[in-house]
Amino acid sequence: MARFILHSDLNNFYASVECLYNPSLRNKAVAVVGDQEKRHGIVLAKNYIAKKYGVKTGDTVWEAKQKCLEELVCVTANFERYYYVSKLVKQMYLEYTDRVESFGIDEAWLDVSRCVKSFDEAFKLAETIRKRVLEEFGLTVSIGVSFNKIFAKLGSDLKKPNATTLISTDNFKNLVWPLAASELLYVGRATTQKLAKAGINTIGDIANTPVQILKSMLGKNGETLHTFACGADLTEVKRWDELDEIKSIGNSTTCPRNLKTNEEVRAVISVLAESVARRMREKNLWANTVCLFIKTDDLKSFDVMHKLEYPTNLASVVATEAYKLFKFDWNKTIRAVGVRVTNLTEKPLQYNLFNSEQNMQKKEKFETVIDNLRGRFGYDIIKRGSVLAIDDFDEINPEHVTHTIHPVSYFKNNKLGDK
Repeated sequence: MARFILHSDLNNFYASVECLYNPSLRNKAVAVVGDQEKRHGIVLAKNYIAKKYGVKTGDTVWEAKQKCLEELVCVTANFERYYYVSKLVKQMYLEYTDRVESFGIDEAWLDVSRCVKSFDEAFKLAETIRKRVLEEFGLTVSIGVSFNKIFAKLGSDLKKPNATTLISTDNFKNLVWPLAASELLYVGRATTQKLAKAGINTIGDIANTPVQILKSMLGKNGETLHTFACGADLTEVKRWDELDEIKSIGNSTTCPRNLKTNEEVRAVISVLAESVARRMREKNLWANTVCLFIKTDDLKSFDVMHKLEYPTNLASVVATEAYKLFKFDWNKTIRAVGVRVTNLTEKPLQYNLFNSEQNMQKKEKFETVIDNLRGRFGYDIIKRGSVLAIDDFDEINPEHVTHTIHPVSYFKNNKLGDK
């Protein structure tokens, strides 16, 4: 059966949504930024006008304003609004197929093989969807149409904004192969450099290089990239109701002020660990590995991790193990801290013989009571004394800071994520 797959990419999504809610911004340079009062003041997204002035994601607000010859309008990110609009758009996609797989908040694949019979029909359907998104939501979308997910994604990147691009079995060699190798999904900077050293500069070069040579350079990933470049990817688009395997759970925050002591770091770790452990218990998961992320005042960051001797979903254990990873000589101050757990299992494989199952269950019950109290009355109903004892720290709320639940990437065992 022939496959017809679309990839939709909502153009400049955060900035476009802000302009949708505030039409007076549409002809101005707009940057969506983090909360500057809470020291999250970097550019998260920008519209095309700001992009023309050289504003980039990751710029500080000060840097972005320096680049604009006219006044830059900075809007604080409203993620609840973005998720709401994203959900509405994807619900519209479900009118055409139940095979709708999100690839981030603003992107999705749609397998429309059951409702079209040719590339011409698939292209016309993509045009219909593109026009509906504009008319019903006031947003523009770029759509790639192809016979696999990789080329559909590539197609949505080729023409922006508000365009539909067809990459078919007949034209892909002429359209795709001349493109730079870095245009292929999951070919990032490090992989691009390795390929370039071997004289492999285009997607066509990848396709025409013997698989064994690519494997010798990149391991198993070389074979995967060869499959991508040749248009032989057979990965299915998931149904909307299929759940991804959770790969890791984490939480991080930019602190109200720079941290200067071990005690301050320990307090922040404890708060973040509570949030991470609560999410583990919600998903009925236990962690086998704990990770600590640190960003210093010069915006340099590092993270370290270690494997636990026994799996856990307890905040007290996560916090203790994360703090063990903290080795810092305090030649700088610390701006941000993150705690993450990975190597997750659905049930503990074994308990520590010196810490009985009954004792572990008692601790879990205690932490669950705290979860329930906060769920009913809000996070501030109960707080750690170590946090309240430090100036400015009582405003830290892990339910309002960046928390992440990471599903597996494109392939379950993919290690190509350097892009």
